[in-house]
Amino acid sequence: MLIKFESKSHRVKGLSFHPTRSWILASLHNGAIQLWDYRMCSLIERFDEHDGPVRGISFHTNQPLFVSGGDDYKIKVWNYKQKKCLFTLLGHLDYIRTTFFHHEYPWIISCSDDQTIRIWNWQSRTCICVLTGHNHYVMCAQFHPSEDLVASASLDQTIRIWDVSGLRKKTVSPGSGSRFDDHHSRSTGGGGGAPTDLFGTADAIVKHVLEGHDRGVNWVSFHPSLPLLVSAADDRQVKLWRMNDAKAWEVDTCRGHYNNVSCVMFHPRQDLIISNSEDRSIRVWDMSKRTAIYSHRRESDRFWTVAAHPSLNMFAAGHDGGMMVFKLERERPAFGLHQNTLYYIKERYLRRYELGTSKDHPIMAIRRNGTPQYRSSPHSLSYNPAENAILVCSNTTNTETAYYELFAIPRDVDTSNPEFVESKRSPGIAAVWVARNKFAVLDKNHQLLIKNLRNEVSKKVQTPPCDTIFFAGTGQLLLKDNEGVTLFDVQQQISLNTVRISKVKYVIWSADMTHVVLLGKLSLALCNRKLECLCTITENARLKSAAWDDSKVLLYTTSNHIKYCLFNGDYGIIRTLDFPVYLTAVKGGNIYCLDRDCKTRVLNVDTTEYKFKLALVEKKYDEVLHMVRTAKLVGQSVIAYLQKKGYPEVALHFVKDEKTRFALALECGNIDIALEAARTMDDKQCWERLAEAALAVGNHQIVEMSYQRTKNFDRLTFLYLITGNIEKLKKMMKIAEVRKDISSHYQSALLLGDVEERVKVLKMAGQNSLAYLTAATHELAEETTSLAESLAHLEKLPEVYPHAKLLLPSPPVSQIEENWPLLTVSKGFFEGAIAGGKASDLSTAIGLLEEEDGGAGGWGEDAELEIDETGDIVERGANGELEGLEGEEGEEGGAGWDIEADDLDLPPDLDLDHAVGGDVEGYYVPPAKGSSQAEVWVKNSQLPGDHVMAGSFDTAMMLLQDQIGVIRFEPFKEHFLSAYSQSRVVVEAIPLLPPLLGYPHRNWREAGAKGGLPATALRLSDLSNRLQLAYQSTTGGKFQAAVDIFKSIMMDIPLLVVDNKDQVAATQHLLSKCREYVLGLKMEISRKEMPKGTLEEQKRVCEVAAYFTHCDLERVHNILTLRTALNLFYKIKNYKTAASFARKLLALGPTPDVANNTRKILQACDKSQTDAHKLQYDEHNPFVVCGASYKPIYRGKACEKCPFCSTSYLPEYSGSVCTVCEVSEVGKDCKGLRVSAVQFR
Repeated sequence: MLIKFESKSHRVKGLSFHPTRSWILASLHNGAIQLWDYRMCSLIERFDEHDGPVRGISFHTNQPLFVSGGDDYKIKVWNYKQKKCLFTLLGHLDYIRTTFFHHEYPWIISCSDDQTIRIWNWQSRTCICVLTGHNHYVMCAQFHPSEDLVASASLDQTIRIWDVSGLRKKTVSPGSGSRFDDHHSRSTGGGGGAPTDLFGTADAIVKHVLEGHDRGVNWVSFHPSLPLLVSAADDRQVKLWRMNDAKAWEVDTCRGHYNNVSCVMFHPRQDLIISNSEDRSIRVWDMSKRTAIYSHRRESDRFWTVAAHPSLNMFAAGHDGGMMVFKLERERPAFGLHQNTLYYIKERYLRRYELGTSKDHPIMAIRRNGTPQYRSSPHSLSYNPAENAILVCSNTTNTETAYYELFAIPRDVDTSNPEFVESKRSPGIAAVWVARNKFAVLDKNHQLLIKNLRNEVSKKVQTPPCDTIFFAGTGQLLLKDNEGVTLFDVQQQISLNTVRISKVKYVIWSADMTHVVLLGKLSLALCNRKLECLCTITENARLKSAAWDDSKVLLYTTSNHIKYCLFNGDYGIIRTLDFPVYLTAVKGGNIYCLDRDCKTRVLNVDTTEYKFKLALVEKKYDEVLHMVRTAKLVGQSVIAYLQKKGYPEVALHFVKDEKTRFALALECGNIDIALEAARTMDDKQCWERLAEAALAVGNHQIVEMSYQRTKNFDRLTFLYLITGNIEKLKKMMKIAEVRKDISSHYQSALLLGDVEERVKVLKMAGQNSLAYLTAATHELAEETTSLAESLAHLEKLPEVYPHAKLLLPSPPVSQIEENWPLLTVSKGFFEGAIAGGKASDLSTAIGLLEEEDGGAGGWGEDAELEIDETGDIVERGANGELEGLEGEEGEEGGAGWDIEADDLDLPPDLDLDHAVGGDVEGYYVPPAKGSSQAEVWVKNSQLPGDHVMAGSFDTAMMLLQDQIGVIRFEPFKEHFLSAYSQSRVVVEAIPLLPPLLGYPHRNWREAGAKGGLPATALRLSDLSNRLQLAYQSTTGGKFQAAVDIFKSIMMDIPLLVVDNKDQVAATQHLLSKCREYVLGLKMEISRKEMPKGTLEEQKRVCEVAAYFTHCDLERVHNILTLRTALNLFYKIKNYKTAASFARKLLALGPTPDVANNTRKILQACDKSQTDAHKLQYDEHNPFVVCGASYKPIYRGKACEKCPFCSTSYLPEYSGSVCTVCEVSEVGKDCKGLRVSAVQFR
């Protein structure tokens, strides 16, 4: 039996599988109905409307409905999509035992302790038939899977078979269903308890009554295809019945259960019977021999119900502690692949399948005809091409009964009538080939044996302890144990290497034996030939199989997907599966696989995505470029992958959204594409970002255009100044005058050295005194006289500084028209190729040269700035000047340049590739701005400590909130700043320059430019040293100081970064210690402050002291807590509890003085073994202490926990801040503390 899923809950009384989805309904004895996804092992929904136990539950075959019946006498029909009860059917007068849908008609059948069976029409929501005749509780009633029959079982020790064909004819046949018939069927009762119509035909009649059980019958089931029934009763027997149209009779009885048999059913596809019982066992019976062939037993849970999946080999059983979903046998086929030939076992034959021709035929029989299927489920198959032999191993779950078989495949094969081949069979857990004529066997004592083809032991090999063995090439094996897998050399008898990967189930080697994948239940690991782990992947769904393709990409299947995995850890989904398959080989775009029925299948898949990623990883850029141009690679995942791997220029090819194109273009430094996107969007923010990026690379022409588009006149003025463009600077001054921006107007005049304009601006602003000083200082006689007259009303004119000097800005040496010189950097492979292909023809090259020379005005409309009197930009004239300001008329553009080469007589042997300077890819672009090491740290790690050291406090706080539920960050401030300051090295530079920062890495050997992680100054050993200081303060009675140290340690723990699982465990232990001490010491501080005036107050003081003794402290501190509690309890005459404290204290081995005093107190307590006062303290009932109220929370009671320090709280404190760590929210559902990268694998 293979248990696939288990749930823990109240007693499960009913189960029902969904016909297509991986869902199962469980009805519980506490009145709840649970909907589980057994594949994902998760609870989907819970339905609570029944009052009392729910015993009947059933999914509809094709509608989103299920029906339930409970002890509240109600039948409820639910819609699981709407997550609500649609309606309730009332009519039964006692507990309802079972409810089932009809497979075809809109009927529900129910049975009850009111001794009736009712059939309901769930569409009209009415009872259409009542079957009476049993004289005790009816425990079960079911429809026949194909005929118009109903079977019922009752505690009156009988089973009744009912014929409901009359009901079908009356309610389902065309032309029926008149109002009178409807009314009559609801109101009339007839003989045998079944209603009749006007003509006397009964809706349901008793066809057979089966008597044979000695006690009440609990269950009855029809066989899915044969005229058989099986029943289970309180007489501990399972009975098999046969029936025909005339009679029904008992066939045989299966005995073996030790208590009441609660449920029984036929296996849907094999000749088996499955029953469960209150004797805590599930038994599987052989129908032909009526003997038990398998038994599964639980220690303390009685079984109540069993259910089968309608189409899959899946069963479920409900018991006192929940339910379990299981299989009776493995469905994974045993197969072996050699080159293009697949060998696999189906039913009792070994078959051969040719991958190329799809020829599939049996080559020999490995089981005799009539061998039961459940006895022939092989676990693995190994093929030896040299000897044309196979090794077949049985199921290895039971080492005592495990065996292997050696078969020699016959040379001459008759595919139409394969002959039976005798095998050499021996006990053994596993058997694999290690040489041409030798194989290794792991026997049941876990001893490794080397055997020859005659199945004789030739050598015994001493190996490390292992559970099973796998093939690893000639002369080598993989040994699996609980901790990992070891590569073992059989000849030298030495271990070559070990990889720590637990619970490995399957091993698949690549064709050239250079790589291997180790498959577990939910994880896989890719390793090389030396068993060095390259990457690991963890899935949420179960892993089923794996195979390598020709390019060494691993393809693997889960329960519902085919996925791929590269050596660098990148993985993704190739396609979705409707049912699980097992990969055997991958050839191009075809995946060869076997399904659960051992049918060969060929699936066509699109391999473009993973081949594209593989080409990028292996830097095969020609293949990447070809796929970019020809393949249909789309989707956000591809774009995100290219960005993540540092290829934004390739991602740019796939993006059509202008906003995304703009961002990618800026990231890869492609200013031209960014300009195109900015023009399309015409967004102010985009123009500002483009200006910033263009200025960083010296492209001041695009900067000018961006400033013009955003009307950023101040920055535009400064740009013209630093580029020496005096003419445009004058235009900016005139624009400022038109805009009546006096400040900009004066600033432009100052930058131009235009004194007359400055005087003019000051006069316009009403600053005549400043205008007079400016004119007089610069010896402007006419302006000075004019202004002096306007200032005649002043008693004294402003005095001119006699030593003033004329200060004019230095004239530019030359006006910069071209962009600033750029750093010489070759374009990337993709930038030139994707932009326009490798264009080397003459016309393309000349066109590019024309653009560089600007023959037709390279900027077009954006080259110049035009503005009207209101300050708005307007269209320019033909000559590119500002019409409104200069008043010039432009000349007509035309054939002003004689650059056409059509009439040139060129020699025919010119080398076009070199005539214009070589390849178009020779253009230069600046390098993209690199990421700082702090940004790299943030990208490479999900640990809060690394984010803090990188200075990314926001993301660190988000991680802390997500992982441990932190909602108060003030206590972390000091620790954040300390960790941040310790993560950098400062080096003094030359004077007047800022110091240089260094970023030390903890993985400096393999970090590179983008793989670094910060070196950690905070270490686990440092916290352990501080823990000793806290212990000393606790011993010295300095409780508040000790609490402060413990809390400081707790604040540093989330910022730790450790390397392995042992250190993670040590960190968790350290946190647990801090929690226990903080909680205990705060209780003790609170106890000392409590009033002690009344008896109740003294009792409360004693209770808190007793709780303190249950904190997990060091021995010396435990002694102190016990001494305190002992003294307090002795004083209030609770001698029995005080004696218990005394014995605990003596068991810890105190000093002689303390021991002697304790013995005296114990002797006094033993004279009166009573407690004078009843306290809220039970030392024999395990409990934890609430961190807020300091009250006990006994085992089994509801409680909430702090997600960080795990302090327990009463439910009313959910949502509050933890009083121990003082940072996390009580009861919040979080991922848990993460201090190491190994916790993410």
